[in-house]
Amino acid sequence: MSIYMQFAPYKLKKGDWAQQRDALRDTVLKTLAAYAPDLAQKILAVQTITPKDLEATYGLTGGHPFHGELALDQIFTMRPLLGWARYATPVAGLYLCSNGTHPGNGLTGASGHNAAREIMKTIRK
Repeated sequence: MSIYMQFAPYKLKKGDWAQQRDALRDTVLKTLAAYAPDLAQKILAVQTITPKDLEATYGLTGGHPFHGELALDQIFTMRPLLGWARYATPVAGLYLCSNGTHPGNGLTGASGHNAAREIMKTIRK
């Protein structure tokens, strides 16, 4: 079983992730135990990956797996940043599509579809 818990902060008010890793794990398991009371007895091994681990291991800035929050300052014309929201970049022929582009995370393929549409517009010109 793999458990994905979203929205752990990158910076903590007290301590750091080295100190709080186990507390995060325990909180998540306690929350799930409300729905699966015997969960703890069935766990054979555990690995807790914090936002700091995501940044250090995978290069995800700020430990965010979706290349930024889907907050008002990071969606629509601001994703990935102002001026690049139409998938084209200032580098000729370089287009973006991923979780870091509009409409954001998920497996819909919408950002790839939208980027392909913009590429086709450029080719037709």
